[in-house]
Formats: sequence, structure tokens, C-alpha cells
Amino acid sequence: MQPSSRVTIRDVAAAAGVSVATVSKVINQRYGVSADTFARVQAVINELGYEASLVAQSLRNHRTNVIGILVADLEPFSTELLKGAGDAIRGTGFELVVYSAGGRTSDHVGWERRYLSRLSGTLVDGAVLVTPTVVDVQYGAPVVAVDPHTGPSDLPTIDSDNLRGARLATEHLLDLGHRRIALLGGRPDLQSAQLREQGYREALTAAGVPVDERLVQVGAYDPEVSVKPARELLSSPDRPTAVFAANDLSAIATIEVARELGLRVPQDLSIVGFDNIPESVLSTPPLTTVEQPIRTMGQHAIEILVQLIRGESPPRTHITLATRLVVRQSTRAL
Repeated sequence: MQPSSRVTIRDVAAAAGVSVATVSKVINQRYGVSADTFARVQAVINELGYEASLVAQSLRNHRTNVIGILVADLEPFSTELLKGAGDAIRGTGFELVVYSAGGRTSDHVGWERRYLSRLSGTLVDGAVLVTPTVVDVQYGAPVVAVDPHTGPSDLPTIDSDNLRGARLATEHLLDLGHRRIALLGGRPDLQSAQLREQGYREALTAAGVPVDERLVQVGAYDPEVSVKPARELLSSPDRPTAVFAANDLSAIATIEVARELGLRVPQDLSIVGFDNIPESVLSTPPLTTVEQPIRTMGQHAIEILVQLIRGESPPRTHITLATRLVVRQSTRAL
């Protein structure tokens, strides 16, 4: 069976017994159509399931009322951010389209330029870039960056206080009596990872605890990458008594490695993550973590973008949201 072809404005006109121009007036709610004709055309539109082409609409009106959200991959961080974007879009008259690079970006800096180019300035009125690798994009429409790899830029930017969050995580472990605290860091090229490592080092230094460089490992924000350094850390003769992982997925992977090695969390090893994604509360044991308000980041990004599209001036275009420690069952006193 062949799939049915797309319903066109000419199909609507033929079924309603009116001209294409009349259908166009109904779609765009213009004057010059009687109430009876308007109702008849609208009924046919509903019956046939007609929707105007976004490209055609853009060419006519220079506006689609659609906002694009571009993500490198659909993983827990971006999924949670999309929930916030969905909260903020309600009642604005705009719709959302999500464009994913499908995770094929690990070796390809600049995916944002390519995917914005594909949208060609006709499908969306503006875009949110989630954790973009570059921010020097030229699009011809408003763009907002969420948690850009290189930190705040000339683009409107939403991020969270990574430095303070890392300090909170490390100070929590110090307060519990831990002194051999390992860091399973993020990707070294990302500013968020650099700030989380800086916060870890600052907290140790402030407590008078020397940083043991053997305990500083790279997990790259990737649970699969994190397994090897976590196993090396936890298998060493002088293993750490606690681990601060730079994101929740790496922390959960560390819990699994500890279990494989016969270590109990938190009795033998305390672990803290970063993000507070939904998976953190579902881990065994539930994960102590630093919450960055991901959903709120998505809300702010949409709010700023809608204001820019409407030609308004947002009160703030660079927002850094507070982080906080969420204590659960993966940490305990030494």
C-alpha cells in the first residue's frame, strides 16, 4: 500500500468548492470571507488534516512561529532541558521542533553551524543550541546557547554555577571525614568540566588537604568512558574512600564498578554526582548529587528567545543559575 500524498491547499479548495485564495484567507484569518464559507472551509481543513507547509508559510510571512532546539544527542541532560522548554512554550503561540545530531558529534566540532544551515533560515524563527561546541554562529535569526562548551559568549547564554556546585560536592565529602577524595572529571575541553575540577581543587586546598594527582581522572561525562578510570581508582592498593564524579551518569557507572569489585556504597565508598537527572534518585543506592536546574535552564532559554524574536529586549541575556547539594544515600561519614 502506497502512503497517501500530502494534502495541499488546492485539495482543500476543491473539496470546499472555493478558490485557493479563499482558503488562504481562511488559513491566515483575513477579511473578505463570509461566516458560512469560513466555517465550510475550516471544516474541510479539519477533515483532511491540512497543515500549511512551514517553508511556504515562511516564504509568505517571513515567520513560522516555530522555535528549533538543536541538541548533539537525546540523553538525560537534553531530555530534561526539553521538559523545561515545553513548559515555557505554552501560551506563547510558538511551537517547538527538536533537531538531534544523533550523537554523531564527538569528533566533529561545529555541528551547530551545519545543522543551523540545514534549517536554512526558513523552518524556524529562532533556535536554542544545547551544549554547543562553538558559539560564533551566523544564522540571521535569534539564537540562545545553553551551557556552551566554551562558556559565556556574545550569544545570550544560560548556564549554572559549576564552580560552586563542585565546591559543595567536595566540601560535603570533607565534612564527612573523607580525605582521599577522587575526581572523575568531565571532558577537559569543556568549561563546565574545568570549573568543576577547579571547585574540587579549591575545596581540598581550603581544607588543607593536598591534591593527589593520581586521584584525578577523566570520565568525559560518558558512563562508558568512566568505567576504566573508575576501576583503576577503586582497584588501587591505596584507593580513595570517596569519589566526586563530574556528572550523574559517571557517578552511577562508578557505583556499578564498585559493586563489581565487592565494595559497598556508601559503607566502603561514598560517591557524589552532578546534575540531579531523574536517574540519580533511581540508582541503588539513590545518588547524592549537585543539582543544576536543568529544566529551569530550558525555560529561561525559551523565554529569552521568544522575547528576541518579538523584537523585545530581555532584562537579562546571560543567566547563571545557582546549584545546590542534594544529599541521598550514596554518602556517609567515614
